[in-house]
Amino acid sequence: MAASALQPQRHLLLAGGRLLRMLPPRAPALLPRRRRRRAMRVSSGDGGGASAGAVEKRSVPGAVGEEEEEQGASGEEEGEGEEVAGALELRWPPWEGLAERYKLIGATSLAFVICNMDKVNLSVAIIPMSHQYGWNSSTAGLVQSSFFWGYALSQLPGGWLAKLFGGRKVLEVGVVVWSLATAIIPFVAGFMPGLVLSRILVGIGEGVSPSAATDLIARSIPLQERSRAVAVVFGGLSFGSVLGLLFAPPIIQNLGWESVFYIFGLLGIIWCLGFESLKEQQLGDKEGVLNLGQSSAGPDGHISSAVSSKSSDSSLHDLQNSLKDVPWGAFFKSKALWAMIYAHFCGSWGHYTCLSWLPTFFSEELNLNLTEAAWVSVLPPLGSMIITSIAAPFADNLISNGVDTTKVRKICQTIAFVSPATFMMLSSVDLGLPPWEIVVFLTSGLALSSFALSGLYCTHQDISREYASILLGITNTVGAVPGIVGVALTGYLLDSTHSWSISLFAPSIFFYLTGTVVWLAFASSEPQDFSKSEGES
Repeated sequence: MAASALQPQRHLLLAGGRLLRMLPPRAPALLPRRRRRRAMRVSSGDGGGASAGAVEKRSVPGAVGEEEEEQGASGEEEGEGEEVAGALELRWPPWEGLAERYKLIGATSLAFVICNMDKVNLSVAIIPMSHQYGWNSSTAGLVQSSFFWGYALSQLPGGWLAKLFGGRKVLEVGVVVWSLATAIIPFVAGFMPGLVLSRILVGIGEGVSPSAATDLIARSIPLQERSRAVAVVFGGLSFGSVLGLLFAPPIIQNLGWESVFYIFGLLGIIWCLGFESLKEQQLGDKEGVLNLGQSSAGPDGHISSAVSSKSSDSSLHDLQNSLKDVPWGAFFKSKALWAMIYAHFCGSWGHYTCLSWLPTFFSEELNLNLTEAAWVSVLPPLGSMIITSIAAPFADNLISNGVDTTKVRKICQTIAFVSPATFMMLSSVDLGLPPWEIVVFLTSGLALSSFALSGLYCTHQDISREYASILLGITNTVGAVPGIVGVALTGYLLDSTHSWSISLFAPSIFFYLTGTVVWLAFASSEPQDFSKSEGES
């Protein structure tokens, strides 16, 4: 009876002048983690004697064996208790325990998904819009290319603003701009200047997103994870193309072409609201908050913030000084940057012309209806998602195993250029191929071009993490020119020659092959200190 009376459900410990409740030694695995840790803790004082003196225990007959067993297997029981408690705990939201850099990368990737959904929706809607308003191919090409006017104009300002204020703020503003501009398209579609202006605004909003994302990656992701981070973020573009091409046709056929712009625009506003809540949660978490102000490289290879609040309150004078501080001269003396500029131009020519015209090509050449043409157009970006999941770890593993970073970037970019050029040659030559083989060729070539995410698109961060966003702004400005010239020129050539081989494939093949030569000759991923070079000059 005495033994049973002295084995209650809770033991009492006097530690530091406070009473603590504690379950018997075998119970910790059943407790929530926070309560178990509190229960297992005993004040240690300054030494073992102080600990023994600070804790008052009662000797219980029959309980000595349990105490010895606890001392003998305490580590094992505590480890098992941690595993059981961890397994029983339900974490909500699912990303609650993720490191802050992974949350940012995931949210940025989702923004890129919406970005390309708003970009490709017009390539599907242009077919019924052309029928309604009586547009020919040249006019349709003009409407689609107007997006890239804004896209090109916003590259350098986006890179500079991302460096000054942080990519996070710039990305959020960009999403708001392109989402609202997308939603107003149905109201201005019948007025050509208004329609062109709305697409320019969409391009401006989306144009700042690559530089903003590059800034986030350069500041938060180490070299060994960079290819995968770039693949996850920019891979969202391919996923957005897939979703846009899948959902736009049924939405248009059931609700009208106007509805696709309303719905897709609303998605961006919803993302902004979610991103705001994510930001508030992160501000309360002192561990791992990514400060995105002016930065410098730390010993661990990350970019640490020097002053962030100052940049937020910058005066016009400060903004002008920060623009002058950018080493523009040193940038354009770099052969590696010129190789990146031309490679970006070449890759964008093939990508943007195919993104804009493939649904029409499949519809006219393969005699597919709107839904069927859109479904077939999904295959290249879907293949890109698969290739990206292979290319990113392939590149990171090579770098981790000691292969020179420049060599890895050259290998990946060569695959990204030579593959689509080869398959476009096979598609453009009259070999009497059935339509499905042409679809397979184009899908394979454009999918393999995603190796560029582990080639060109990582080189900006490789050569300068501090100026990565501005460097991408420079190359992306030139890379947007094919969207303006190439998309419109394709429509013009199509009206003139009525040949898809001449209008769509031949220019892309030329730029892919010449881009490969320039990239192999001059590309480099060696870090460059542009500020020092500018100071010496």
